[in-house]
Amino acid sequence: MMTGHCFGKAKSRILLTSTTLLLLFFLCAKPLSVCAQQYTATVVGIADGDTLHVLFNGKPARVRLAGIDCPEKSQPFGSKAKQFTSDLVFGKEVTISVEGKDKYGRMLGNVILPDGTSLNHNLVRAGYAWWYRRFSHDKELAALEAEAQYHNRGLWADSTSIAPWQFRKENKERHK
Repeated sequence: MMTGHCFGKAKSRILLTSTTLLLLFFLCAKPLSVCAQQYTATVVGIADGDTLHVLFNGKPARVRLAGIDCPEKSQPFGSKAKQFTSDLVFGKEVTISVEGKDKYGRMLGNVILPDGTSLNHNLVRAGYAWWYRRFSHDKELAALEAEAQYHNRGLWADSTSIAPWQFRKENKERHK
């Protein structure tokens, strides 16, 4: 009799714990729309390799490609990265999976091309962008960067290439 009573209490605790965890999950989880916002937009301009100007619902918006960093315009491969991006998206309708906004108010996102591939991934694969480790945990970007580096594609053909974040930091220190 005592055994059945203890088993009943254990069963009640498991049920209570499961119910509590499920309730916490629903209360704490972000709505799906916040996590997976996607927009279709037409690309109307290319600021640089990793920043686009799009028309979204008839209004202009800037999109910064998430998880990557292209060379600055004044860096080697900066104009090639911009041209590569332009060739793939200018004048085309793309899908943007928005991850948030950056400190400049630009949408941060992954841009999906009409053929279903990722612009962000294509830039890294071609050697025109670094995987931005500090802000991205995308293991595919890591693998694509290693592959581009191994095959000396794009900026990886230049042994003196400086990551854009380092380039910006050095320029900022020089202009103090």
